[in-house]
Amino acid sequence: MKTNDLISLLAQDAPVRQPFGPLMVKAVLSGLVLSLTLMLVSIGPRDDFASAIETLRVAAKILTSTIFAACACALAVRIGRPAVPMRPRALLLLLPLLLLCLSVGLELAVVPRDTWAKSLVGQHAAFCVMAIPLLSLPPLVVLFLALRQGAPENPTLAGAVAGLAAAGIAACIYALHCPDDSPLFVATWYVTASAIVTAAGALAGRRFLRW
Repeated sequence: MKTNDLISLLAQDAPVRQPFGPLMVKAVLSGLVLSLTLMLVSIGPRDDFASAIETLRVAAKILTSTIFAACACALAVRIGRPAVPMRPRALLLLLPLLLLCLSVGLELAVVPRDTWAKSLVGQHAAFCVMAIPLLSLPPLVVLFLALRQGAPENPTLAGAVAGLAAAGIAACIYALHCPDDSPLFVATWYVTASAIVTAAGALAGRRFLRW
């Protein structure tokens, strides 16, 4: 008997309190609400949000981070199911990556070269790298609690995907506050912060998602 077949049989025999798919969806939505609430009661949205959202930079930043969150969460919903193919949903992550690359390309084409470094560093790089991991904590905890009810074949990978989804949620929400709008800033610091959360999720998954 193949390993995947054995895992599937064990998962079918294990008692299930509720279907795992809906459980993960509830975890994603709960994490989103908790992270949004944390942002609203702590740093809040940017003061000029109503006017800023009308600019191409801000709209692109929010759209890209929202698509990133949606694709990462779609992958997380699948990760706890044994023998379920992950590649189709993993490939969806190329969409926000392509959008980000397009935004960076347009930025480099229209912004003078001598301002590139300033746009990349921005004004709040350190805060961004701190805020996104902090905002990702509520969804990461909720996703881990849900994943423990499933049967992830690879706990480290499951933790990494949960971290990626939590980072996506946090990045999407932090974008509502972030006053640094350059795609160069987003490509550098949002990605760095998301990588930190993903790595932390992988390390935590290796320890807490074993079954």
